[in-house]
Amino acid sequence: MKFKTFIKQTAAFTARNIKIFFRDKGTFISALIAPLVILLLYVLFLDGVLKDTFESNLPQELLETLDSKIINGFVASFEVASILATCGVTVAFVANMAMVDDRLSGARDDLMIAPVNRAVLVLGYYFATAVATLVVCYTALGAGFIYLAVSGWAMTVLDGFALLLDVLLTVLFGTALSSVVCNFLKSRGAVSAVSTIVSTVYGFICGAYYPISQFGKGIADTVMCLPGTYCTALLRTHMSGEFLNKFIAAGIPEDVAKTILDSLDTNMYFFDTQVPVWAMYTVVACAVLVLVGIFVAINLVRKRRGNKVGTTRKTVRDGK
Repeated sequence: MKFKTFIKQTAAFTARNIKIFFRDKGTFISALIAPLVILLLYVLFLDGVLKDTFESNLPQELLETLDSKIINGFVASFEVASILATCGVTVAFVANMAMVDDRLSGARDDLMIAPVNRAVLVLGYYFATAVATLVVCYTALGAGFIYLAVSGWAMTVLDGFALLLDVLLTVLFGTALSSVVCNFLKSRGAVSAVSTIVSTVYGFICGAYYPISQFGKGIADTVMCLPGTYCTALLRTHMSGEFLNKFIAAGIPEDVAKTILDSLDTNMYFFDTQVPVWAMYTVVACAVLVLVGIFVAINLVRKRRGNKVGTTRKTVRDGK
């Protein structure tokens, strides 16, 4: 197959899957509302807890003079980063429903019979899921920017662009992870169940729902070995990093300000060593490549098995 033809077929199949996702208004709206509901839950139930964690690191005399916008903005940045870290994965499971539906309806078998390269199907599902998830996550990011502007803004323009890249990487990671898992699911109910489990468990093990700094050392070191944690770390770093300067300008000693950032995972540590941003990007990028490779390998193995079964059946028929 010519490369130009391959690109055209992949683009066409990707567009087809994107249309299927957005055509299902119920699925799209539920995926879009989910991050906003989580933000509301944070504001109603966890906002006070996070502020208490922040204030516990400051002496009373500083709390009395510190601008509330700084406290509110720092806590809000933690909340928005947490939402984006989880939605990049959980929404991807919902967006991957087209792949499961094609398997249930038999459309995937029909596509395999058609003269289309298997890679077209694999990449078409992956790119379509990534695009649909990005639309939802960038919408959530826009809502998050509004919330941060009201609560207390501290990001630079460069941080804003870095956040766009962070969300993209998180979505690519979530899409790759969901694509591997959804390959083994055979019903919409199974996808919904797995999505619910992932949204609950993943939020804790990636440090989104609860600061990793509050975990025991053994659990914290274990969680830091998981690639999803670094998606959360990147979002927190670029969303909250500038608060260090705000804290110092407000009269908070630098070591105390650094402790505050550490308490809500703005700075991440792997076995007591602070992880640089470039290392976080490297870990996430490698995880995406590995998971996409596994996704492709699974489909290639299935193709070979399918060919063997087809050859065996033909041999039996010829023998008869």
